Amino acid sequence: MSTFVPASRVSRIKVSPSTAAAARARELKAAGRDIVDMTVGEPDFDTPDNVKAAAHAAIDRGETKYTPVNGTPALRKAIIGDFERRLDLRYADNEICVGGGAKQILFLALMASVENDAEVIIPAPYWVSYPDMVIANDGKPIIVQCPQEQGFKLTPEALEAAITPKTLWLILNAPSNPTGAAYSRAELEALGEVLLRHPQVFVLSDDIYDQVWFRDEPMTTLVSAVPELKDRVLLVNGVSKSYAMTGWRIGYGAGPAPLIAAINKLQSQMSSCPSSVSQAAAAHALSSDQSFVTDSVRMYKERRDYACARLNAVPGLSCLMPAGAFYLFPNCGGVIGKKTPDGKIIETDLDFVLYLLDGVGVAALQGAAYGLSPYFRLSIATSIEAIAEACDRIERAVAALR
Repeated sequence: MSTFVPASRVSRIKVSPSTAAAARARELKAAGRDIVDMTVGEPDFDTPDNVKAAAHAAIDRGETKYTPVNGTPALRKAIIGDFERRLDLRYADNEICVGGGAKQILFLALMASVENDAEVIIPAPYWVSYPDMVIANDGKPIIVQCPQEQGFKLTPEALEAAITPKTLWLILNAPSNPTGAAYSRAELEALGEVLLRHPQVFVLSDDIYDQVWFRDEPMTTLVSAVPELKDRVLLVNGVSKSYAMTGWRIGYGAGPAPLIAAINKLQSQMSSCPSSVSQAAAAHALSSDQSFVTDSVRMYKERRDYACARLNAVPGLSCLMPAGAFYLFPNCGGVIGKKTPDGKIIETDLDFVLYLLDGVGVAALQGAAYGLSPYFRLSIATSIEAIAEACDRIERAVAALR
């Protein structure tokens, strides 16, 4: 009897730590444990009613067939309009691609371009999937540490030092998962100066959280700050985070036409097209009243302010105030080396999050999964009551350490 052996690309990568942590939290809940799950990276709000109504209307009109590989004309028009309205960026129709979530667009972009150990610069802390996406596509992740002292952001000096003749991509994610860090226009311009000196380097600008924005000054992106780089940047976004549409699975990219054409060719052989009904809903979300986004961001900001204040009051923990997204990335260095009530030494941030899970029923993610220790990630895409309960339990758990 033969045994299936997966291809080497499968064994080279790991299951997403955030997916695994969320699954573990669900398992413990199903087993009767009282768990406050702070791992989930999706809004706790329901998809807006007007967006759901647009999906129903599309079904009633019979829009349930295959669509063009690069999305319906209506969705492409809505994407182009959104970029122009919010960011003053103008893209042509052949510079837009649509896929089953921003994650698929990122993967397809790497699949379309990376081979033979081409290098991809990834600032750390990073979203857990970036390195494995690069490895799965026969590339080499180049991890650049971006410590808390520099706001978890890539500096021009660090970028310059990381670029080699084999560098193909830089991945920029801002606001960031897991830190919520974001770049000012001046900081993006400084990075742009480095990139302009290295014309072989393209940029994957993952802007999926760009509307979850807390600062008074408007959010900007690399293409807006450095227009000369437009033909080397793939700007990736989607409706999952801003419009509470994670399960609808619609993401999109805007970038140079040759890259878009390559992504569309791969998509034609992979999934043909995204869901027609989801595309109709996404087109409506992008082009209709935006009060849902405004209201949800206001609530995220209230949660951020509350949670940061609570965590910063816990001896041994500290937390930078994120500029956007819906995550916190607290520093737990002050508890490393302490003992739990049962005598176990907290040696790493993984030990700490396991202690939180087993000791007080708070599910979090270790900073090591995001490339930087000693930290842990908490999602604030949950109710203020759940956040308060989690903070109570964390405070209690830390107080019990010796």
